[in-house]
Amino acid sequence: MSRAFPSSRAMAIAMFILAIISWAAILSSESKYIAYNITQRIVPDKINVHLVPHSHDDVGWLKTVDQYYVGANNSIRGACVQNVLDSVISALLDDKNRKFIYVEMAFFLRWWRQQSEAMKVKVKELVNSGQLEFINGAMCMHDEATPHYIDLIDQTTLGHQFLKAEFGKVPRVGWQIDPFGHSAVQAYLLGAELGFDSLFFARIDYQDRAKRLNEKSLEIVWQGSKSLGSSSQIFTGIFPRHYDPPDGFTFEINDVSPPIQDDILLFDYNVQERVNEFVAAALAQANVTRTNHIMWTMGTDFRYQYANSWFRQMDKFIHYVNEDGRVNALYSTPSIYTDVKYAANEKWPRKTEDFFPYADHPNAYWTGYFTSRPAFKGYVRMMSGYYLAARQLEFFKGRSNSGPNTDALADALALAQHHDAVSGTERQHVAADYAKRLYMGYAEAEKLVSSSLAFLADSISSARQGNPATNIQQCPLLNISYCPPSEAVLSDGKSLVVVVYNSLGWRREEVIRIPVSSEKVFVQDSEGREIESQLLPLSNATLSIRNYYVKAYIGKSPNGALKYWLAFSASVPPLGFSTYVVSIAKQTGPSSTISMVYKPDGSTNDTIEVGQGSLKLFYSADEGKLTNYVNSRNMVTAFAEQSYSYYSGNDGTDKDPQASGAYVFRPNVTFPIKSEHQVPLTVIRGPVLDEVHQQLNSWISQITRVFKGKEHAEVEFSIGPIPVDDGIGKEITTQIRTAMKTNKTFYTDSNGRDFIKRVRDFRTDWDLQVQQPVAGNYYPINLGIYVQDSNTELSVLVDRSVGGTSLVDGQIELMLHRRLLHDDSRGVGEALNETVCVLDKCEGLTIQGKFYLRIDQVGEGAKWRRTVGQEIYSPLLLAFTEQDGNNWISSQVPTFSAIDPSYALPNNIAVITLQELENGKVLLRLAHLYEIGEDKDYSVMASVELKKLFPNKKISKVTEMSLSANQERAEMEQKKLAWKVEGPAEEPKVVRGGPVDPVKLVVELAPMEIRSFFINFDYLQMFVS
Repeated sequence: MSRAFPSSRAMAIAMFILAIISWAAILSSESKYIAYNITQRIVPDKINVHLVPHSHDDVGWLKTVDQYYVGANNSIRGACVQNVLDSVISALLDDKNRKFIYVEMAFFLRWWRQQSEAMKVKVKELVNSGQLEFINGAMCMHDEATPHYIDLIDQTTLGHQFLKAEFGKVPRVGWQIDPFGHSAVQAYLLGAELGFDSLFFARIDYQDRAKRLNEKSLEIVWQGSKSLGSSSQIFTGIFPRHYDPPDGFTFEINDVSPPIQDDILLFDYNVQERVNEFVAAALAQANVTRTNHIMWTMGTDFRYQYANSWFRQMDKFIHYVNEDGRVNALYSTPSIYTDVKYAANEKWPRKTEDFFPYADHPNAYWTGYFTSRPAFKGYVRMMSGYYLAARQLEFFKGRSNSGPNTDALADALALAQHHDAVSGTERQHVAADYAKRLYMGYAEAEKLVSSSLAFLADSISSARQGNPATNIQQCPLLNISYCPPSEAVLSDGKSLVVVVYNSLGWRREEVIRIPVSSEKVFVQDSEGREIESQLLPLSNATLSIRNYYVKAYIGKSPNGALKYWLAFSASVPPLGFSTYVVSIAKQTGPSSTISMVYKPDGSTNDTIEVGQGSLKLFYSADEGKLTNYVNSRNMVTAFAEQSYSYYSGNDGTDKDPQASGAYVFRPNVTFPIKSEHQVPLTVIRGPVLDEVHQQLNSWISQITRVFKGKEHAEVEFSIGPIPVDDGIGKEITTQIRTAMKTNKTFYTDSNGRDFIKRVRDFRTDWDLQVQQPVAGNYYPINLGIYVQDSNTELSVLVDRSVGGTSLVDGQIELMLHRRLLHDDSRGVGEALNETVCVLDKCEGLTIQGKFYLRIDQVGEGAKWRRTVGQEIYSPLLLAFTEQDGNNWISSQVPTFSAIDPSYALPNNIAVITLQELENGKVLLRLAHLYEIGEDKDYSVMASVELKKLFPNKKISKVTEMSLSANQERAEMEQKKLAWKVEGPAEEPKVVRGGPVDPVKLVVELAPMEIRSFFINFDYLQMFVS
């Protein structure tokens, strides 16, 4: 069938007429000021879109924290937090309806210090009106896998105390939008116990997210602690995709999202088109969200450097979307959003346990960072324990705001908890910046510790004069066998005084090891009694690390020839110190025992027995391998083996370009590491301890120690430099193998607190599709990991954060070190290839660390895990001075305990904070160390007598506070929202410690409870025991 077409002349006439009509319409319109209606309102029968303006500001990642703040080093990234805050405050002052949330107090504090009093008044008005709201309120958005719970509490307290002092504000909402997996401790301890009403984050496993989107279960009530149950649950919102806005709604000055063009005189007028896109995105999110309220996170990393570019568009969207009427848009905050969710009276799904491990892709499990930068992880943990002890000593001496104090170390440790700091996912120059800050903080705290110990040790008469003149030194490089005070050659009549401080609330009997330059020494206690001591030779690996790393750190080689470790057993009172004296031995007098050294020649099939006490380890003489573990006291006899292996890191060149890197663990092949040496082991024996020295190859060695008075083995490993000259990155693991039938099950801790049951290739919340059978079964470990069967349990404790698993029944695997040659495409843009340089020579990083192992009858391991775990976190603090003749012991206080001499804390309680704050208040935190049902003796209510904890002070008032001490506990409990939960309403009654009687002054703690108090004293005087 033929078809008639209009002539080209007729078409041209029609188009000309249409153009005239259009121009006429435009000419009859006018371009004028539009008053956008952005008044906040909730519309009950519509979908309410809560626009939450925010900027996610990492306190270090690609640039250092200060570079990010001032906008330096912009060749890496154009980010300036100073601009963000300046710009946002200006935009908020322009319109009282606008809102913004801010999270990282480390940045806000920097900005706040620089503001005029007039500007501070304006900002306080914004805060009081709710336009500017502080969310989270900690110094940083901390990582959740690799920090210790005490560090999480401390860095949060620091931020919360600032907000309370400056603004009188108490944050209500947790905002952990970027960490790479989420811990149970975050939910209950760093959430509900802070008084938070809700918690929001973005990252969960891609399989978990898909299921939750389908079931509308992205918003839940999370019960993180089985011991504290519903008393510590929190409403938790998981974002549908990430922490940025839906596609097409990002408005930084150079973003590509089309702005609303609402000037009729300009081309590309698009109001209805953009409103339609907004409504479509809102409806899509509403389809996966319960209730008629949804949140859009309007911002992402380092946004709002030009805040008007965001607020101008949001003003327009709110105005035109609400005119359209299909959905309702409003400026909001997570607090407002939480309140409307609560008001909906909905029942929410209940979540228990945690959100580890996290994968964003079938071959991308973010489990490598559990171990990344192990030296930095070890340094953070070491400084954390030191900070705890330093604050105690600062309190005993009396805080000085002008003299040396712990403030710089507090700030540095707070930054180190950031999710791109202790996690090991920052660039190398940023890691160096964090370490430098820790060292600077340590250097000041070290002066405080030395002066406090001198003050406490000085005689009463000189203490009153307030002028302790004693020169007390410490050894921050003792971990690499360098301690100038103990190595010094003692001249005639001089002796070395060792002051040993115990920051725990119970007496400790532990072996002290210090390097010495002479074999002619002996040890006495402060009463002049000889203490049994032992001299142990240094291994080649120890000397090699010492020589290289001392030069790397202080710029010169260590002086003199170090000969031995001197080991002796010390007994130290709770929250106090003991003093020991190391003297030159006379020919006819007492002397330390020089260890016997035994090297099997490998030609026999004999078994070598190691251990002087209840614990015996057995090794095969021919292969030099551990074969059996025997404890004669608890009647445990078990087959046991230990080995090393490495995973070759995937380089990302196969079908899936995902490489193993700082974040992601993607192994290729496992290679066992066999001993390359003729003499597989050397046994050192003596009266205090036995050691087994093993050198597997040129870059892995270890020393296993069995102490006469202990029932566990300590393994000190040295790994590195990891060879990569074959072009292959390597991830080094150790395995401890037993014959236990563990049924795929193992247990790992949550930030050093609760233990969570793990089952290989299984997730509680969804049917796991196994793509990565190794990486997908790795979990973060901060305290320890254990396996058990019907008879026995094997526990391994660690000295820093590591990744670990049980890939085979009866076996525990720990990843101890990683060196990789490819970036894993998660933003850091740098391979995890750490090196250490001396002059022009650089080599791969060597790690020296420890883990501890023990086998118990089933059900008996918790006592060891909890007690020794606390002792690993809070090692004995050593300080040194010299005395001439007997002048120290005769004129100083040789032993000290801050608590009543007849008293010690119960074995299930720890003092995790004892601190005099800047405002003069004294903050005390007590923690119950056991979970419900964890131990038959210690998983019970415990009590602490405050009068005996502070025997020389009159307590006038005890006020129980929230975890971060920014509000009274009773007030916090009154405000707590009671969320409804799906499923059975009945659950076991939660037991907590009762109120503190003002006369008896006894604090009760139920399993897993942490209680925080402000203590008021009638007078502040020095403790003298």
